[in-house]
Amino acid sequence: MIMRILKTILGLVLLVVLAGTAWLGTAGRPLLLIATGSTSQGLCDAAFVSHVDPDRVFREQHAPMLRGIAWAFRWHVDRTRREARASVLGAFGARAVFRPGLGCLLVHGDGPVPEAAGFEPSPIASPYPDHVVASDDAAIRAAIERAFAEPDPVHPRNTKAVVVLHDGRLVAERYAPGYGPDTPIWAHSLTKSLTNALIGILVREGKLRPDQPAPIPAWRRVGDPHGGVTVDQLLRMDSGLPFDETDGVVNPLTRMVFLQRDMAAYAAGTPLAHPPGTHWAYGNLDYVLLGRMVSDAAGGSAVDAERFARRELFAPLGMAHTVIQADATGTLVGSGGSYGTARDFARFGQLYLDDGVVDGRRILPADWVAYSHSQTLDTGYGAGFWLNIKHDTRVPVWNAPWGMPQLPKDMYYARGAFGQYVVIVPSEKLVVVRMGISLDYGDHTGDLVATIIQALHARPSP
Repeated sequence: MIMRILKTILGLVLLVVLAGTAWLGTAGRPLLLIATGSTSQGLCDAAFVSHVDPDRVFREQHAPMLRGIAWAFRWHVDRTRREARASVLGAFGARAVFRPGLGCLLVHGDGPVPEAAGFEPSPIASPYPDHVVASDDAAIRAAIERAFAEPDPVHPRNTKAVVVLHDGRLVAERYAPGYGPDTPIWAHSLTKSLTNALIGILVREGKLRPDQPAPIPAWRRVGDPHGGVTVDQLLRMDSGLPFDETDGVVNPLTRMVFLQRDMAAYAAGTPLAHPPGTHWAYGNLDYVLLGRMVSDAAGGSAVDAERFARRELFAPLGMAHTVIQADATGTLVGSGGSYGTARDFARFGQLYLDDGVVDGRRILPADWVAYSHSQTLDTGYGAGFWLNIKHDTRVPVWNAPWGMPQLPKDMYYARGAFGQYVVIVPSEKLVVVRMGISLDYGDHTGDLVATIIQALHARPSP
């Protein structure tokens, strides 16, 4: 009897081992490589871009997503080599390396890191004061206080920064412990709005036209069905490329960002799901290709692209701590690879509120701002910004936003995963930025902005 039980147990163990081996050879391997790649990248960014505690970032950002396998993760930040490594019980290792001025790069394998020799970006002067600006309005202070409150410990908000500009002035801000006015935060898809601006600058310079076929070399071959996709359609996400944040960890987005050395090549090689201009689908593929266009127009390399972004956008606005990271081929990760402070993104929002002009200098083409928040098909999306309208429920989009009905209709906004918002309200001359690490972030930003507007209206006339 004992021998029979032992044979049964051994048989079950063998089945588990065989099943596990098969899983690791198919779906499991990319899943674990994505997990270690994401973790090493995030912790490298935390240590060397944001200069915050990587242990805390692992607890708040990575461990909740790893769920049942977090116990098996091993990670290490090497401050001498300025890199971070992650593995699952010593296997499926990933490494991210910091390059000054360019942020962190996920390195595939133990190969060489693309050099950025001689790139020492000049400091950008910030237009803001050195101290934190607290509001003199009790109602605004209370609204911001609620934004940092944690009413549900099971679903923490982890708000890290709130900044309020009214009529072009910094009137209120607050930061979480360990964060401050000079702390760059992962902006996620706020990057798409930065990419909109960089494309707009190229349009102003006469190097691109929105209605021209996208200058993607792989699409210029005779008979390629991608050949009719325009720059405008990539900006609007109605290019025909598929929705890429599908259910599950392993999807086109995560394969591109964490498994591919050349993200633009992967995006360009993705078959169209629909004829261009006929169907909207949220697309990181589109914005990586736009990032490649920026890199190509700037000179081709990551250093060229970063210099262009700093010279033409970040420096004129005083975005002193912003970087858009690039892949190993020099493609700007225009879909979600940026870090910036909440103050930086407030200045960015102010640029759009001021119709693309800063200090009398036109950064964006005339009418570019109106174009950027004009509706695409029957959706709640423009061209790099979300609109304050409810979009068609048939349109697939991860965590679909439904607008903010408590805010004026002319409001539009940039939005990134985990609760990153740049809310622009032209009728109120208002920009509100909220940033954090909120895995379960609900629709709190609309309430925050609505309360701020109420407080501004309640102020006595000067």
